Amino acid sequence: MNQHTRVWSLQEAKARLSEVIRLAKSEGPQLVTVHGKSAVTIAAASTEVQPERKLTGKDLWQALSAGPKFDLEIPERPKDGFFREVDL
Repeated sequence: MNQHTRVWSLQEAKARLSEVIRLAKSEGPQLVTVHGKSAVTIAAASTEVQPERKLTGKDLWQALSAGPKFDLEIPERPKDGFFREVDL
């Protein structure tokens, strides 16, 4: 355990959550116990989490363009129906 790690009972951690978080950011991980046994460690996030954004067709195009290059031949559509044979 790090020398800056402090042990908090669950009740104390709940009552002083702002302080626990502040100490986790400034001094290191903070250990929370339940009935005297280690339960969780509260630690500062290592990086900022970016909110997720919806993917677009442009994102798909960029991902496919960044992949390996290959030749693909698509046979013409048969005149008598909607299906065609494709060997993969």
